[in-house]
Amino acid sequence: MIEKMNFLSITGPKADIDRVVNTYLCKYEIHLENALSELTTVESLTPFLEVNPYRDALNSINTIYEELKSPPAASNRSTGIEKALSTVKEIRGQSEQLQQEQTELEEKCSSLEESLRIIRPFRNIDYDISSILHLKYIHFHFGRIEKQYYEKFKKYIYDNLNTIFLKCDEDDQYVWGVYFVPKHEAHKIDAAYSSMHFEKIFVPDNYTGTAQQAFSSVSKQYEDALKHLEAQKQKRQRFLSDRAGDIVSARDTLHQFSRNFDVRKAAACTGNHENFYILCGWMTESDTRAFQADIASDERIFCLVDGEDTTSPEHDPNHQPPTKLKNPKLFKPFEMYVKMYGLPAYGEMDPTWFVAITYSFIFGAMFGDAGQGLLLFIGGFLLYRLKHIDLAGIISCAGVFSTFFGLMFGSIFGFEDVIPALWLRPVDSMTTIPFIGKLNTVFIVAIGFGMGIILLCMVFNIINSLKMHDVEKTWFDTNAVAGLVFYGSAVLCIGLFVSGHAVPGGAVLAIMFGVPLLLIFFKEPLTNLVEKKAEVMPKEKGMFIVQGVFELFEVILSYFSNTLSFVRIGAFAVSHAAMMEVVLMLAGAENGSPNWIVIILGNLFVCAMEGLIVGIQVLRLEYYEMFSRFYKGSGRKFEPFCSRNK
Repeated sequence: MIEKMNFLSITGPKADIDRVVNTYLCKYEIHLENALSELTTVESLTPFLEVNPYRDALNSINTIYEELKSPPAASNRSTGIEKALSTVKEIRGQSEQLQQEQTELEEKCSSLEESLRIIRPFRNIDYDISSILHLKYIHFHFGRIEKQYYEKFKKYIYDNLNTIFLKCDEDDQYVWGVYFVPKHEAHKIDAAYSSMHFEKIFVPDNYTGTAQQAFSSVSKQYEDALKHLEAQKQKRQRFLSDRAGDIVSARDTLHQFSRNFDVRKAAACTGNHENFYILCGWMTESDTRAFQADIASDERIFCLVDGEDTTSPEHDPNHQPPTKLKNPKLFKPFEMYVKMYGLPAYGEMDPTWFVAITYSFIFGAMFGDAGQGLLLFIGGFLLYRLKHIDLAGIISCAGVFSTFFGLMFGSIFGFEDVIPALWLRPVDSMTTIPFIGKLNTVFIVAIGFGMGIILLCMVFNIINSLKMHDVEKTWFDTNAVAGLVFYGSAVLCIGLFVSGHAVPGGAVLAIMFGVPLLLIFFKEPLTNLVEKKAEVMPKEKGMFIVQGVFELFEVILSYFSNTLSFVRIGAFAVSHAAMMEVVLMLAGAENGSPNWIVIILGNLFVCAMEGLIVGIQVLRLEYYEMFSRFYKGSGRKFEPFCSRNK
C-alpha cells in the first residue's frame, strides 16, 4: 500500500531554523520540496543563502575515515558540535604531521631507489667513483648499448678509436659500461658511440668510494629508509586506530549538522528584512499528527497542513506527492520488482501484493518439484535473514509454491513414482476439446488462468482510471469497460464451448462483441463528447477510419497473443518433468540402481538453470501481460532528508 501524505508549510524566525531542524524535523521523515518552486503565489520570497560552516570539517574527517581499516560502529550517543569540530581540528593536525613525515620518507626512498637503479649496472668498477666523476682532462660517459651494436662496435670500430670502453654489466639485451676519451677528441668519438646507439646515463655526484662501496652504501640507506617508512605507516595507522571512536563520532555529528544546515537549500525567506524562513515538504499522516503534537507548545514555530485532494485533476501535477510504500514483511521483497518497473504514482494502486501472489504462484506452477522447491525455500530464507537480499526473499516465497505444486504433480527431485500426484502429472494428463481433440491439461488450465488474470488486470485499470478521472481509460480503452465486456464475453463463449454447452445466439454475440469494439473504435470522439469538448470528431475523418481499423485489428490480435502467452506456464511445467527424466536416464534410474552423484548434480543443474529461466519468464509475464494493462509506474520516490533507517 501507499502511505497517505500531507503537505506541510513550516515557518518561524530565520535565526531559529537550526533549532527547529535539530529539535523537531530530525525526529520525523519529511520529503522537502523547494519552497520557492512550491509557493509561487507568495510574493517577495527570496532564497535562503548561507555557506555551510561544517562542510570543510566534514570533508576532512571523511578523508580520514576512509583510511580506517575496520571503523567501529557508530555510537547512539552524539557528541556536541563544538567538541566534534575541535576533535577534527586536533586529529587533522596530527594526521597531517604524520602524513608529512611519511611523504618525506617516501620521497627519500624514491630518491635512493633511483640512485640504486643508476649505480647498479656499474657496481663492478673497482675505482673510486667520485674520482671518475671529477676527471679534468679525460672525457667520459656512463651508459648502455644494445648487444648487437656492441659486437659490431667492438669488431669494426673500437680498435680504430682513441678510446677505452670499460664493460661493467650485461643482460640479454644490453651491455652497460663507461668509456674514456681525451678531451680534444671527445666530439669525434662521441659521434662514433652515438652512431652505435650508445645511450648515455647521467650519474650524479653523490657517490663515495668504489662503485661497489657506493652501491652497498646506498643499498643500506635504502633498506633503512624502507624500514623507517614502514614504521611511520604503522605509527600513523596506530594513531588512526586509537582515535577511531572519536573519528566516527565526530564524523556522524558533523554529517548530521551539515545535513541539517543544508535544509536552507530548500527553504525560502520572507518579510521586509527576510526575518522569517519557510520550509515545505511531505510527511505521512502519522508523522504529521506526531509532529503537530510535538510543536503544539512551541510559540516560535508555525505549521500549516494542506488537506486538499492531491489526486484531483485540478490539482497542480508538479505538486504530486512522493510515493512511500508500506507493505507487510512477507510482501516487502517484491517491492524490488515494482521499483524496477517504476514506483506507483500517488493515488495509484500499489501492485506489490499482486506481484507477490501471482509471481510466486506462477513460478511454482512452472517449477513444480517438492524437493527442489524446498531447497529454494530454505536457501532463500536463510540468505534473506542473514544478508537481507530482496531477491533471496522472493526465491524463498517462490520455493513454497514450487513445493506445493510439486506435491500436486507428484514430483520430488525429479522422481515421479515416489509420491502420488494430488492433482495430475503434467506430462501424462490430457483433456479432449470439442472439434480440436486432445490437449495437455496443464496447457488448457494455463490459458484459463491467463484469461482470468487479464480480466482482473482490466478491473484494476478501471479502478485506477476512476481515481484519476480519466474518461477514456475508464470506459472506452482496450483495458477499460469496453475491453472488459468484449474480452469477458469471449472468455465466456470459449468456456461454454469447451464445456460442451450451447453458445449464445448470433444477436447476443453481436451485442457482446460488436458494441464494445465500436466503443473502442470511436473512443476518442466519445471521450471528447463526454468531456464536452468543442471538437468531437477529428477533421481528417478518412484517416481516422483507416487508423481506427488498423488499431482495432491490432487490439483483437493483442488479446489473442496475450492470452496464448500464458501457455508458457504449462510448457515449463511439462519441460521440467522432461528435463528431470533425462537426468534420471543419465543416472541409470531405470535399472533400479541409480548413480546418486549424477542425480544430485543433475538436480542442482536443473534447479539453477531452470530456476533462472523460469524467474525471468514469470517476470516477463508480470511486466508485459499484467503491468502494461493497468500500471503506469510514474511515481517519484519519497526521499526524507533525515531517514530513520540511517
